[in-house]
Amino acid sequence: MQAKLSRHRLMPALATALLGVALLAVWHVGPPLAPVIPLPSVEPGAVVLLGVGDIGSCDGTDDEAVAGLAARLPGTIAVLGDLAYPDGSPADFADCFDPAWRPLLPRIRPAPGNHEYQTTDASGYFSYFGAAAGTPGEGWFSYDLGAWHVIVLNSNCDEVGGCDAGSPQLAWLEADLAASGAARPAACTLAYWHHPRYASGRHGDDDRTAPLWNVLAAAGADLVLTAHDHHYERLTPVDGVRSFVVGTGGRSLYELTRAIGPHTELRVNDSYGLLMLTLHDASFDWRFVPAPGSTLVDTGTGQCH
Repeated sequence: MQAKLSRHRLMPALATALLGVALLAVWHVGPPLAPVIPLPSVEPGAVVLLGVGDIGSCDGTDDEAVAGLAARLPGTIAVLGDLAYPDGSPADFADCFDPAWRPLLPRIRPAPGNHEYQTTDASGYFSYFGAAAGTPGEGWFSYDLGAWHVIVLNSNCDEVGGCDAGSPQLAWLEADLAASGAARPAACTLAYWHHPRYASGRHGDDDRTAPLWNVLAAAGADLVLTAHDHHYERLTPVDGVRSFVVGTGGRSLYELTRAIGPHTELRVNDSYGLLMLTLHDASFDWRFVPAPGSTLVDTGTGQCH
């Protein structure tokens, strides 16, 4: 009988303790938690390009969150410049890029940003990436990805002899497009660099890249990816070319003080993440994939010329 009485006395205390555990499990102090956005499903064998810029920072962990996102998705990674803040020096790459992005290096095809040139001749950038960055002093190259021809350009025009008529880069671009068109006339074409031709963020349109854009448009290019402005922006096709600004790699997000541009379809500055492009033989799907803690999801489909 005494044992039964002891168990009865224990029951209220046990119930109180369990209630306390339950309350601790559901109680959250502070701002509401962001919903968890599941990763998109990717069909086996799909051709995927992940695009993002403005990333390697020692000032926080958002760049690490974006790198972790890229690690869980398949595909080639187009890094769109400003990769190792503040100056693109060897120390900046070692301290601010390597911890998050070094494991992904075999998948990365980079374009240089302006911060890389805060080290003379972007020497830290070219030595870090080696052949994957193209010829030192140039930084432009191309590769094929499925049915797509992908062109990487250097929008630091003043550092590479200009981007206009008569410049080495524009001459190379014209020759590359001609060779690609002769060899792969049905291929879709995508280009990426750092400074946006069209954008409505802090920096806005960059007219220096107009000659590059015009040559690509005349050749029937389909997509352009850029960064530099630290937000996400989707723009309507201009001269037949759709473009995206994906400066959401983790360095920071800028306030949007400039009026929205005439070509802008969507502009968001509250989410880190990357743009996932699924490249089909004559079309593409896009999806902005947010890093943990961010919520933007933007999806769509386009056709090649």
